[in-house]
Amino acid sequence: MFSEEVLKNVFPLLEGEDLAACMCVCRQWRDIAIDDFYWKCQCAKKWPSVCKRHKPPTETYYKMYQMFSKRRLNRALPPPRLSFENLEFFIDIWSEEKLVFSGLILGVALEIGIKTLPLGISNVLRTHLGRPDYKMVVPAEPRFTIPLNQSVSVSVLVARNDSNKVARIINRAVFDYIDRSSYRALAFEYLDLSPCYPFITGIRAWISLLFMDVEDMNDGPLDVFGIQLDFNDVADTKEEVLWLLDMLDWK
Repeated sequence: MFSEEVLKNVFPLLEGEDLAACMCVCRQWRDIAIDDFYWKCQCAKKWPSVCKRHKPPTETYYKMYQMFSKRRLNRALPPPRLSFENLEFFIDIWSEEKLVFSGLILGVALEIGIKTLPLGISNVLRTHLGRPDYKMVVPAEPRFTIPLNQSVSVSVLVARNDSNKVARIINRAVFDYIDRSSYRALAFEYLDLSPCYPFITGIRAWISLLFMDVEDMNDGPLDVFGIQLDFNDVADTKEEVLWLLDMLDWK
């Protein structure tokens, strides 16, 4: 066993991680290392101005070092306040000014997605839909077609059954990009978030029309079998999607 005086002379010279490790060696080392003087020394290395106060900004310097010495990554989200059971989505699609699809889609239908993909879709699209990133996909019922030579736009609203409030996700965004390799047409809109989050901007909602495979995409209208909605810029899990929806500007 090291003498107490030796430990008291060595501990101030250690880095914080090493000092914390010393606390796990035995009760004697812990009883010495828990002294807030040593943790004040650690805080002085990281934030010298903090030690100009007569007492630490938090309860102890040890607590302050624990809380702020390292960036917390991959923090677990608390359970979402929303659930798909309480949501309804309104999706309207126009080709030029002609309404070609209008659907009231229950949140649980978006949550479940398409369990069995239809035959006759490309392998690239099948692989895309099988990726682990969270996406909401529903079958286009009834099926519809869109011509490539016309402007196609979409609007998406979402309603909460628990509070009778509605939020806008997409407002007449144009499908201005067609991914010919994966047979998708894509459109996006920047989300309108609640004024409670004034410093969060630039989050996009993406919506895709999913096409059946054809020999030549330039030959005639495209058959739409499904609609995909996602927020993969920032939300990759179901819980993250629900929290993002909770942050919308509900009215």
